[in-house]
Formats: sequence, C-alpha cells, structure tokens
Amino acid sequence: MPSIETIQTDILVLGSGGAGLFAALHAHQANPNLHITIAVKGLLGKCGCTRMVQGGYNVALAEGDSVERHFMDTIEGGKWLSDQELAWTLVTKSVERIHELENELGCFFDRNPDGTIHQKAFAGQTFDRTVHKGDLTGIEIINRLAEQVWARGIHRLEEHRAIELIKSTDGKAIAGVLMLNMRTGQFVMVRAKAVLLGTGGGPTMYKYHTPSGDKSCDGLAMALRAGLTLRDMEMVQFHPTGMLAGPNTRMTGTVLEEGLRGAGGYLLNGNQERFMGNYDPRNERATRDIVSRSIYSEMRAGRVSPNGGVYIQMHHLGPDNVRKLFKGMVERCADSGFDLAGGLVEVVPTAHYMMGGVVFHADTSTDLPGLFAAGEDTGGVHGANRLGGNGVANSTVFGGIAGDTMARYVSDREFLEFDPVMIEQSIAMHRKPLTQAQGDIEFIRDELADCMWDQVGILRNRKDLEAARERLDRLDQMLQTMGVGDTNPAFNLTWQDWMNLRNLLLVSKTVVGAAIARENSRGAHYREDYPEEGDLETSYYTAVQMVGDQLTIDKKPVIFSMVKPGETILVEA
Repeated sequence: MPSIETIQTDILVLGSGGAGLFAALHAHQANPNLHITIAVKGLLGKCGCTRMVQGGYNVALAEGDSVERHFMDTIEGGKWLSDQELAWTLVTKSVERIHELENELGCFFDRNPDGTIHQKAFAGQTFDRTVHKGDLTGIEIINRLAEQVWARGIHRLEEHRAIELIKSTDGKAIAGVLMLNMRTGQFVMVRAKAVLLGTGGGPTMYKYHTPSGDKSCDGLAMALRAGLTLRDMEMVQFHPTGMLAGPNTRMTGTVLEEGLRGAGGYLLNGNQERFMGNYDPRNERATRDIVSRSIYSEMRAGRVSPNGGVYIQMHHLGPDNVRKLFKGMVERCADSGFDLAGGLVEVVPTAHYMMGGVVFHADTSTDLPGLFAAGEDTGGVHGANRLGGNGVANSTVFGGIAGDTMARYVSDREFLEFDPVMIEQSIAMHRKPLTQAQGDIEFIRDELADCMWDQVGILRNRKDLEAARERLDRLDQMLQTMGVGDTNPAFNLTWQDWMNLRNLLLVSKTVVGAAIARENSRGAHYREDYPEEGDLETSYYTAVQMVGDQLTIDKKPVIFSMVKPGETILVEA
C-alpha cells in the first residue's frame, strides 16, 4: 500500500448538514470522552443543503394538529411507498427535536402574538405546521448547530472529500473511509469504529437544480460501490419554483420557497394567465409533483415567459406585506433583477431533493455493520413525494438518533483491520485522470444535464428512458478515457469535477434503471406511457444494487405496518 496519512477516530461523520452536526452533538452528549470527527467537502457551517433551507420545519405543535395527522399527510403525500416505521419516527421525534433546537441550541423561530411558535402553510398538508424563521430557516439552524460543535471541541476535517468506504479484511463491516485532502491533493485513511453517511443527496445532474454545485451524490455512489442497496431512486423531487434568471448564472434553479404559494401567490403562464385551477382544485397549494407537472405542461404547450418558464406573482398580497414576510426571497430576486414584491418573477421546476437513498433502519443502522446513515442519503422516509418542511425534520431527527446509536455502538468496539489492496485500487482509480490527457469535462457535464432534464425529468416514458440509459453509458465511457492532465493535485478543481461527474453518472444510472422498472405513476415519478398509479395495496419499492459493474433492480413489497391504503389512524372527535 502506498504510504498515506492515517487518522483514528471513534466516530467519523461524513457531512456537516443537519444530519451530520446533530449526530456529532448527540454522540458527544452521550459520551463526551469519544473522539468524534466531522469530515466535510467545504467549510463547516458554510456549505451543504440544510443551510439553504428557506421554508421551514414540519412539526405537529398547534392545537388541533397531531402527530397522527402529520403521519397520515406524510404517508398519503408519499403515495403509500414510505416505510411506515421511519415515517412514524419522523413525525414523533420532530416534536422533541424542535424543542431541542429552541431550548438547548438557541434557535429563534418566528412567534405568534401570544408567544407560541408561528407555523405557516405548506402544500400537501392538512394543517399549518411549518415552523420557520422568516424564509431563512436553514441558516438559523446551521449557525446554532455549528456554534455548538465548535464549542465542544469536536474534531473537523474541512475540505476533505470522502472517496471510498473501506471494509474490514473479512469484508463484513466497515473499517473506515479513504479521504482526499482537497487542499494538498493527498489521500488520507481515516479509521473509525462507526461511520455516518450524511453527505446529502443533491440531484445536481439536472439542468435546473437547487442544491449547491459541490453536491454530487458522493454518499450514494460510495454506498453503491460498497454493495449497499438503494431504494426509491426513481423518486427525484422537482421544486415547482426555481428562479429562472437566464443562462450563464448560477442563480438559475435556486428555490423560491413554497411559502410563497402557501401565502397565496399565483402562478401565471407566459400569457399571464393563472393556470393551476386547470390541473388541480387546490390550485397553487397542490403537492410539488402536481405543480411541477402542471408548469411543465404549460411549457410544453409553448405558453412560456421570455426565458422559457412561467411566472410567480405576489403583488396582489400587498408589496409591503410581501417584503416583510419574505425578506430573503425579495432580496434574492432583486439580486437577479426581479421585483418579487411588486412585479413578476420567472420560475421553472428545479431538481430539488432525492426521496431515494440507502436502505436503513429506524436506529439509522444499515446492512453494513458500523455504517449508519441519515438525511438525504437515505430512502424510505418520504416514499414517492416529500412534503415541503419534512426534509430538514428528516435530517435533524435521524441525525440525532444516529449520534445516540453510534455512541452506544462504539462503546465496546475495537478498530478493525482493513484491506490495503482496496485502498491501493481506489487511489489508483481516482488518480487515473491525472495521468491522462486533458479532455472536455464541461461537455460531459452539459450532456449529462441535458440528458437528465430532457429524458429523465418531470414527464417520462420508456423510449426516452432507454435512450437516456445508452447516453449515460456513452458519457461514462467517455469520462473514463478522459483526463485532467498532469497537473498539481492540490486544490485541483478540474480533478474534483471529474470525480463529481463519475459519481453523478453512476447515480443517474440508478435513477434511470429504477424509472424504467416502475411501470406506473406515483408522486414524483410520472410515466406518460403508464399514467395510472397502480394498485396501492400491492405497492412495491424499487431496490438497486451494484454487482460488479452492473446494476441490478428488484421490486420489493411495501409493508403496511401501521395503516393500509384506504384506512387512517386518525380518530374522529
């Protein structure tokens, strides 16, 4: 094995979003003597998707609401594909977590005049239950979490990229993670008794996407290569209202939050006609999948704004009121030349969230002993459609559980020996582009974005999906023969882009394979050639595994452990 730096830590947390930071804090609280390390591609507190959360955090607090109602909204919104134990854990533990965020971590959420927490309307829910701080909720949560991590002396590996999950010599458990120090270009082996996969999903393979550009589905790709099963990968959520600020700007695709529609905002087509009533009686407050498909239908019909999308209108609610309620959104739009409070803003559906991910259990354990998972790296919580506001709840709820579980898990464990051959092979593979002639990485990036948007997007059919599978295979082969040249590996962004694309191509293939396998339409997955949702009582989820270099896809029955389709756990008063 080449001589590389080796670090030992009891618990290694990959990712510094809500899942990763909560896991570190809970593990430290359970046992302050543990050596805990957070590894993150960027800078702690300054990157990831939780920081970008605008809308808020779903939790049943208000009089008349209940965890049972929140549960039923989650199950029905997910079109009965959710793992019901995971969904129940989400809605019950979110009550604890919101009080922890306020009372222990110091988050300031907006309040009603009587002092109770203010909760606003979000689409697809039967109750106003979204806790928020204006429209900048994620920044509030991440800032408070990061402060607590810094105060507790938890170790950090910033600008360190996870490359491979390294198994023990017998292959039966995880022994650590091979990482790349992006600052130096040197590889580092981090040995750990427990590892949390909390890198976040981030469907940045689409032309229009909301997550930050450093998101490249690294956790999902590593999990696949390690032999883990991913479920529900066809379920990619498009947020209906991504800003459409024109070409050549990274602002295009960034979210204009759901609270705008919840507060009464209108969607207008290119003819400035309100159109949602033609598609759903709930108008703009229909679920994200329905609103996204409706917008896309208007776009296909040619009723588009100058940049090819539609408009959102808020001024009928009173410009001063809009500026007060949505300060962050107004400023974001102004930065791109739009007047949200008094005019019209162009929007387009934008790839936002992956409901699919690693199969995991309610205690966050996975099928690989020592590896735990939480947040958007996991599948099963949301089923076919995530309710707005359930995302940050998911990350913080299961992140906290992961910290508690890992602290118990490592208490009587030793470090496992690892297979040095696996490390050698991974380093050789990842260094390969540094030994090959420089190619046009941007071409592959653009082709991937067009392929996923045009053929694996909001409306799907077998012909397009089969064509996409062949196209992705060609792009993958092209990438493998393409290098970045014999350049300095330290802070080499082109090399990082190559690795990003490798992971995005692999995960894109799982999305396509699962989408081909699901011959019905559920939630975020809509097949024009199979528009019916299929029999709910015989619902299945797709399960993808990597065997050698090939992806295998199975269909597994959904277990209705708490409630069956057509039934409810709500009790009428």
